[in-house]
Amino acid sequence: MIDADALAREVVEPGTPGLAGVVAEFGEDIVDAEGRLDRARLGAIVFAEPDRREALNAIIHPRVRERAAAMLATAKPGDIVVQDIPLLVETGQGSSFHLVVVVDATDEERIRRMTEIRRMTVEDAVSRMAAQAGRDERLAAADIVLDNSGTVEDVNELVETLWEERLAPFARNLAAGRPAPRAGGPVLSPPNSDWPVQAERLLARIRRASPEVLGADHIGSTAVPCLPAKDVIDLQVSVSSLEAADRIARALGEAGFPLQEASARDAPKPPDLDPSAWQKRFHRSADPGRPANVHVRVLGSPGWRYALLFRDWLRANSDAVRMYADMKQELAALHGGDHRTLEYAEAKEPWFTEVAWPLMDAWARSSGWQPPSYPMAQG
Repeated sequence: MIDADALAREVVEPGTPGLAGVVAEFGEDIVDAEGRLDRARLGAIVFAEPDRREALNAIIHPRVRERAAAMLATAKPGDIVVQDIPLLVETGQGSSFHLVVVVDATDEERIRRMTEIRRMTVEDAVSRMAAQAGRDERLAAADIVLDNSGTVEDVNELVETLWEERLAPFARNLAAGRPAPRAGGPVLSPPNSDWPVQAERLLARIRRASPEVLGADHIGSTAVPCLPAKDVIDLQVSVSSLEAADRIARALGEAGFPLQEASARDAPKPPDLDPSAWQKRFHRSADPGRPANVHVRVLGSPGWRYALLFRDWLRANSDAVRMYADMKQELAALHGGDHRTLEYAEAKEPWFTEVAWPLMDAWARSSGWQPPSYPMAQG
């Protein structure tokens, strides 16, 4: 357990360089008669003056991160490290972690607790909250939300379930370098407006994993509004070569996406293209609570282009969405009793080649569609 609040207190204990920095910035009267930081006085200043709060953060945050990194370095493979960071959203650190857990309560309940338990005035409580990320921002950053509006016993029960059903198996999968197991036939979920938000959190971790990641995109059915889909996020990672894909395999695994197949090959959708040009590397999420597929493809390759064109064609054509949804529903019903989804995926291939490809190719030509470009790839 790495508690950022506790570390923030440690780094400004009497005699520390941190406290000396605070005194130099805020003056001698920021310490009490015993030479300790007067937190009430400091809080009144920094929560009223944003510029002063930034000055304090510039002193405290680097020291806290240094101490946290030293503690993290002592963790053993398979350990679960929980970092409690009140300002995680404000400091943009979410992509540094395998999961972000937000402990949530309504603003009204937070104010009640601050005034009744901590004896703060309503004005001070509201000022503290205004100086931090809003509730919507925190929830958008969360892979997991724990409802803390009830009793301590209620939230403890939620934590126990989270630990046993998600965190512990996730840690075991990471230590073993294996994806989370999946079983069962295809089950289509209704369109979910949160899929793109979830995908962006995963993409941020992937982009951070290696400088050889030239680009990363949300693809597949969950990237298309109004389209039912299996609750599996598909992501595409762009690299310069298959050799680069092999070099980043370990980094992707450490980020939470272990290698599933080292020499996967897409079924070529346009029939006139060489199947050997459709090579990729295939990773899957180690997190049992968020299934995800990661397709690592060479920038500009046929498979890379097809995945992006198919997504954008569907986004631009409601008739195509309806046609694809009808086909998916029919095949999902046919293969619903399967023990895996491979047969369902293979059954879709003729539609991709014979129906989708001519239509999407014609749309690309008529619309002037171009795949995305990435600043890192251009540099």
